[in-house]
Amino acid sequence: MTSAGRTVVCHLDELHDPGSRGLAICVNEQVHDVFIVRQGRQVFGYLNSCPHTGGPLDWLPDQFLSLDKDYIQCATHAALFRLNDGHCIAGPCAGDRLTPVSVMVDAGAVVVLHRDFPAQGG
Repeated sequence: MTSAGRTVVCHLDELHDPGSRGLAICVNEQVHDVFIVRQGRQVFGYLNSCPHTGGPLDWLPDQFLSLDKDYIQCATHAALFRLNDGHCIAGPCAGDRLTPVSVMVDAGAVVVLHRDFPAQGG
């Protein structure tokens, strides 16, 4: 559900711990591919774009995590990123990071905030 300045993605209990989910968010008439990652009671959000190739990170729909579920892993070249800050710790973009998207848990709902997306034409 989208309302002014925010999009409700799902309920926290609908995400595995750890787990991930990809989605398209329409903000200012532009569609943005993002994904969220759950770790405990925390949820983190990022643009679904590898800093090395610009391509999507997911292996299959909603599968952004390494097999051990300790890291976000790029499907193209296996770069590893920390869940909590998107910092790349291994791979061709080591030292770089994913672009964060603000998310929060509000009354059990996972919400993506629109403040990180540029205004139309900006």
